[in-house]
Amino acid sequence: MADLYPGYDVLAKRNSPSWNEQTRRVIAQRLAVPREPRFLTAGEFATLCAVAERITPQPAHREAIPVAALIDEKLYLNQQDGYRDASMPRERAAWQRGLRALEAEAHAAHGRSFHALQVHEQDRLLARMQSGELRHEAWAGMPSGTFFTQRLLYDIVGAYWSHPMAWSEIGWGGPASPRGYVRMGYDERDPWEAAEVRRGEVATARRLNLRVR
Repeated sequence: MADLYPGYDVLAKRNSPSWNEQTRRVIAQRLAVPREPRFLTAGEFATLCAVAERITPQPAHREAIPVAALIDEKLYLNQQDGYRDASMPRERAAWQRGLRALEAEAHAAHGRSFHALQVHEQDRLLARMQSGELRHEAWAGMPSGTFFTQRLLYDIVGAYWSHPMAWSEIGWGGPASPRGYVRMGYDERDPWEAAEVRRGEVATARRLNLRVR
């Protein structure tokens, strides 16, 4: 993945007029999420970690965003979306059942835990889940395709992009409170926003160790 915003770190705005105290507090809590599970079992968490690595592969040039830990935190705090498909149980039950069912599918197909499979084997099981082809009795009536789309994919992608490291990756300045954004037109930016390094300029920026703000 090309680093289009080399040197940019959204957390440099922590004490600037861009963020108010409430924003700082919420982001600090997100950064402090424990890396060990508090709701899921160790086995469920290992499966979730492996799934997250396939759904949101991360660049090697930075620390990995703790996607699985962010989801476990949401489950531990019992934070719910407020709505769900009629075929799905609530978030906690859906995740527990889905992870256990995926583990059962891995053992049935390959005789090993999901996290111990080769990546192409993991991808094949996830593709079959997405298409609704997984029907092990461990699903207990929960449609595997609906779980993939409305729980697994939704929560993993949401957790990834909720983290400041992901914001830095796309040059986003984070919540705009209280300063806000002024230049809202196409390809316009405010002075405190990150400037994208154009195609062909990334290597030069890296070589010169430029900081782009």
